[in-house]
This record gives sequence, structure tokens and C-alpha cells, in this order.
Amino acid sequence: MIWWERLTLPGLGGMVEILILSILFYFVIRFFRGTPGAHVLFGLIGLVTSLIVVTRVAELEALNWMLRQLSVYVALALLVIFQPEVRRALAELGRRHFVWDETDAQYVCNQIVRAVEELARQRIGALIAIERDIGTRAVQDTGVKLDARVSAELLATLFTPKAPLHDGGVVLSGARVVAAGCMFPLTQRMDIGHELGTRHRAAIGLSEETDAVCIVVSEGTGIMSFCIRGRMSRNLDGEGLRKLLIGVLMRPRREALWGRLWPFGRRGARGLIPSPAKEPGKGPGG
Repeated sequence: MIWWERLTLPGLGGMVEILILSILFYFVIRFFRGTPGAHVLFGLIGLVTSLIVVTRVAELEALNWMLRQLSVYVALALLVIFQPEVRRALAELGRRHFVWDETDAQYVCNQIVRAVEELARQRIGALIAIERDIGTRAVQDTGVKLDARVSAELLATLFTPKAPLHDGGVVLSGARVVAAGCMFPLTQRMDIGHELGTRHRAAIGLSEETDAVCIVVSEGTGIMSFCIRGRMSRNLDGEGLRKLLIGVLMRPRREALWGRLWPFGRRGARGLIPSPAKEPGKGPGG
């Protein structure tokens, strides 16, 4: 019997299973796309799928049995390889669903833009993170705890050269500055240009592990950058930065969730920020 003659069409139950699996695979690909482990995941899926098809079609029972026996070890290997992504997924499940007040969002955006514009004009490096749904307590514990209302003057003062807390990141929660001089986790991505310094890598790293919004001012060039979910937009002016902040902080939650799940919806959560761009003339200081 020819191998294609052994194929049978699935019934109603089989069609439902195929639909459910397709949806699950779609969400997995959407979640891992753009992460450091994406190429490994897609390569592994292609390899396993090819082996299964070959062993079933060619009736290689020994290889098929071996694949079944190795399934447990493959699952453990996936947990090790995709540990950062799994941690981020669990963090997403434990989100606090912080809701921004419109007045606070407008105030915070205006104060940040004023401070960042002044720092960029003076070529003073800065790294600011705005906490959203996923908490940043571990990052805050690496710095000095504060509890002060956000103001442009306070942010500019914290990053003044030779100030005690200038070498590190500032974390905002709502309209409050909660910590300064913090150490942000650095991204492990290898596709980022060497011209991006430590501040930019720290901003990308924190945005990969949490849903925080990060703003970076380059010390060498004064370029303003905006980072969210591991993606960075550079060469911004004050008005462009304000629009991005307002769009992220005040976007309705339902639209934000739909934008993450469906790629053809309104412009919002997906595709807002392009991949980190290479910028010439950048020193190692970030």
C-alpha cells in the first residue's frame, strides 16, 4: 500500500483538536518571536516535526520509539533553554493590573519629557524606568529607596554628574520616584550593535523581563530612546517621546491585550517600536 493511501481525513473531533493546537502554536510563536530563544525554538520545532513525519511515513519504528522516549528530556531541555521567556510568562500571569489615572499619566509624561530634553541638551546620560503591571521590587532593592513625587527638576538632579545616585537607573511607580541608583538586568541578545552602551542594554534587558517602559539618554550623543518589551525606538525628539509615553500609559487595557494577541488589529501594542537600531558615533558609556 502506498503511504498516501494510508492517510485518512480527521473527523469532527480531529478538526477540533487541530484547531486548538493551531491556536496554541500561534500564541507560542507570537510570545517567543523577537526573543533570544526564538531561533532555537523554531529550529527545534522544525527538526522534531521533520523526524516525526519521516519516521511515520517510512515506518522507522526504532526511531519513532526513540523520539517518544526522549520527549521528557526534550521538555526539560526546553525549560532550561527558554528560562528567561518562561520567567517572563509567569510574571505576566502575576500582573497587578495597575491602572493609570489620566491626570497622573499626563503629569508624569510632561515631567519626564522636560527632564529628558534638558539632560539630552547637556549630553548627560540617563536611564528611567516606569513600572507598569509587573513589579520591579528586585530592581528597586539594588538602589536607594525614595518616595518623592515625580518632577523634572528631581529627575535632572538625580542624573547630575558626580551626584551620589547618578550612576544607575531611576524607577518610577505611578507619579512617584520609588528608587534611584538601581542596577537593571542587561539583555543577553547578540543582535544589538556594539555602539549601544550599557544604559541601552540595561533598558532592553529590563523591558524584556518586565512590561516596564524605559527611557534612555545617551551620554555621548544626547540621543533620546524609548524602549518597551525588548524593542527600542531611537533619535526621538521631545514631542515624539511624549506621544509614545502617552500612547503606552493611557492606551485602554482591552486594546492593549487585543494588540498583543492579534497582529491585524489597531496600531498599538504590536509593531509600535522597531528593533534596536544601530546608531553611529556611540561610545561605550551608553
